[in-house]
Amino acid sequence: MSLEQEEEAQPGRLLGRSDAGAYFIEPNVRFWINQRQSFIQRFLQWTELLDPTNVFISVESIENLRQLLCTNEDASRSALEDQRIQEAWKRSLSTVHPDSSNLIPNLFRPAGELAVFFSMMPPKGIKSMVLPKVYLYAYLTAFSIINGNRSYTCHPLERSFLGVGAFASSSFFGLIPNFIQMKFSSNTFFMKRILPIAVHAQISGMNVLTSRSLETTKGIAVMDKEGHVLGHSTIAGKKAITETAISRGVLLGTSAVIPEVFTYFFKRTQFSLTNAGSFWIWKLACTVGSMGLMLPISFSLFPQVGRIQCSQLEEDIQSLTEETELFYHRGL
Repeated sequence: MSLEQEEEAQPGRLLGRSDAGAYFIEPNVRFWINQRQSFIQRFLQWTELLDPTNVFISVESIENLRQLLCTNEDASRSALEDQRIQEAWKRSLSTVHPDSSNLIPNLFRPAGELAVFFSMMPPKGIKSMVLPKVYLYAYLTAFSIINGNRSYTCHPLERSFLGVGAFASSSFFGLIPNFIQMKFSSNTFFMKRILPIAVHAQISGMNVLTSRSLETTKGIAVMDKEGHVLGHSTIAGKKAITETAISRGVLLGTSAVIPEVFTYFFKRTQFSLTNAGSFWIWKLACTVGSMGLMLPISFSLFPQVGRIQCSQLEEDIQSLTEETELFYHRGL
């Protein structure tokens, strides 16, 4: 099967050109370019896009809603008060990849990342220490590759080998602090709780840099304000994965440290001493709550479609346009 046939066979795939032959601009890209949102606006937007029902919505429903966006040129501007348009954007932005127009696999849609909180529970043995970390880094590697920038071309094996390497190295280095604790039996709060979290946040960011490193060598598409691709830039690629690595580190580092700080002080309260059985319930609630709060915050730190000054890009791209500001898809 050829690449074109394979793309047409994928449900929800919108090809790059319309029937009339005019260049097709992906609606999600058009939306993010037109929406110059502040951090608070992006946060509120992501609280809607992270609706868990977006993981299970049917392909048929997504295709119907996407047709509404593709046939309405003003959908990202004046028609936002229309409930049907709002619902269409919510489903499209949370289920369709902006670069390829392909449906994102259910488990790896943005709302699916809430599942990683299971790996953040404190270990009680060697199995409960190793298996959650292995699951976490396997999921994060796949999530980064699937939701990364897909505007460049490469052989599928390149991404596969890169993903395996990112997963293996992240799992190895992520488990080192835990094995050090087991060997030296340190009971200090810093060594037992804070240090592993700091290392975990650092490795989570490095996982993004490693799994998406092709973007820094092959370059990613940069667009004008109309969404037309002008070329591919390695400079924009480095900026995209650096921003995503920072947001990933903030997400997992903060989500892990909040329950530990809560636990440290909760154990010293009178309520904890008289209700010892409720400790794990409160910690679980704190873990889920911190993850649920930090996920939209981390996604909101940087715009989904970022802006970069044309003067910062390669000379061959600068020569193609007179615009001072261009756009690139950052990824998640």
